[in-house]
Amino acid sequence: MKYLKLIEKNDSLHLKCMDAWDMYHAQEIENEINQAVLKAKKYNNIIIDLSQLKDIDTASAIMIYELIELFKKNKTVEFLRVSEDEEKFIDFIYSSIVKEKGAPIAIKPLNFLERTGKYFIGFFTDIWLFINFIGEVTISFFTYLIHPGRIRFKSIVKGIENAGVNALPIIALTSFLVGVVVAYQSAVQLQKFGANIFIVDMIGISVTRELAPLITAIVVAGRSGSSYTAQIGAMKITRELDAMQTMGFNLFEFIVLPRIIALMIAMPLMIFFADLIGIFGGMVVSKYQIDISYIEFIKRLQNVLELKHFYIGLAKGPVFALLIAGIGCFRGFQVKQNTESIGRYTTVSVVNAIFLVIACDALFSIIFTKLGV
Repeated sequence: MKYLKLIEKNDSLHLKCMDAWDMYHAQEIENEINQAVLKAKKYNNIIIDLSQLKDIDTASAIMIYELIELFKKNKTVEFLRVSEDEEKFIDFIYSSIVKEKGAPIAIKPLNFLERTGKYFIGFFTDIWLFINFIGEVTISFFTYLIHPGRIRFKSIVKGIENAGVNALPIIALTSFLVGVVVAYQSAVQLQKFGANIFIVDMIGISVTRELAPLITAIVVAGRSGSSYTAQIGAMKITRELDAMQTMGFNLFEFIVLPRIIALMIAMPLMIFFADLIGIFGGMVVSKYQIDISYIEFIKRLQNVLELKHFYIGLAKGPVFALLIAGIGCFRGFQVKQNTESIGRYTTVSVVNAIFLVIACDALFSIIFTKLGV
């Protein structure tokens, strides 16, 4: 072993710490410690020697402390230190880890009920905080209506460009591929029954009513929702939000509402664009897979595609946008004062937004079906 040399002497096991114990080699050192523990089972006396240790940092002091604790319960441990400074440093780490009474800190693993309880408490706390967040957004929105001069039109236009215009290429590609897949799979089944022309009905209704809004919302959630969380999280870490509050800015009017309004305006336009591209993808497959000409496809589409399907798809856009932008901004404000939390809350933001979009779409489907729309 490289970092821990084992020397057997009668009833004693001599553990000589070698090389440099630091955080960069912690995993290798831990593996060697585990081997030493297995080897030490048949010995009553353990001698830990630091004379060959090249460097001691906080990580190595903690590992030495853990090594001592592993043997201290049932064995006699003799601890050889090299210098007074090293002894003071290790004692300092030891006293930091040990409680006032001198007992090692025991990390008690949570049982199933505790974990479940903590999860549900966190879940309902998040719901309550999000309801408060939506309340603040609503109040700020009415403030906009009462005082139109406070509306940040430049930020809204910039948000439409970032969340809408810049997202068109990926939405076009995704929608085209979805149209191609739906048309191709439908054509294979419809050909068996000689009902090729009904592929137009399936593509037209499914794309405009369900697939285009849902796919667009998922793409925007992964693209713009995560961006909102990361932007606001970075502003929180760099204390920009604190500075804005100190200067008297309303964060909801200045940061949140422009993003929500911009996305609510851009989303129906993106859904309309996705409708066109998705239908075009199905049209291309229909032409080359089951030989339905473009003119025949368009004529059939005009006869079977009612405007209500188109309007239902567009009507979902602002609702999806409100959920995505709201979740993105809400999670951004929850970011802690460290960079690691940005990645964590960005991931949570995307997952939450996609889940709520799909759940909301399912709710829409149930309601419209019950209403006969």
